[in-house]
Amino acid sequence: MQAQALALEGCFLLRLPSFPDARGEFRKLLHVPSLRALGLETAFVESYVSRSHRGVVRGMHFQRPPADHAKLVVCLAGRARDGLVDLRNGAPTYGQATSLMLDAEEPCALYIARGVAHGFAAHADNTTLLYYTTSIHAPEADAGVQALDVGIDWWQGANGHIEPLQSPRDAGLPSVSTFASPFTYPAAP
Repeated sequence: MQAQALALEGCFLLRLPSFPDARGEFRKLLHVPSLRALGLETAFVESYVSRSHRGVVRGMHFQRPPADHAKLVVCLAGRARDGLVDLRNGAPTYGQATSLMLDAEEPCALYIARGVAHGFAAHADNTTLLYYTTSIHAPEADAGVQALDVGIDWWQGANGHIEPLQSPRDAGLPSVSTFASPFTYPAAP
């Protein structure tokens, strides 16, 4: 597994081992020893799958402490512009956003540190993302900031205009500029 540090400290793009042959392909999605070698959290306790139509924007999501978590995200089908915003008070990149394309055809995963909000825009129908998290979902701690005002060009690389579709919940999330962050840097696991 190869790791590429992203602009937000503690976040990485991971190149996953892939073994293609005449039958298809075999991919290793999670390898705890490789993550530990990078000094990353590995106590994943829950996983989710989301499937989205082209044009859907989900996020920017996180859980408030003490239910906060690190997250590992893999694109299983389709393509998604994945976005991150650093919400950790005191972090050198506090308030900054970054994005990258996750494509099911490329064997990679995105590791997201605690205190970094996550969201994505589906660039293809049936875009399917798999999430591993280091805490159990806690509805009372579930939170987010508005994805459409974090400074990410969600449709970079898209063919033609795409009208964003958000859930009522996501559309009603607070602006990142008015959000009082509960996260500190460095975050304690």
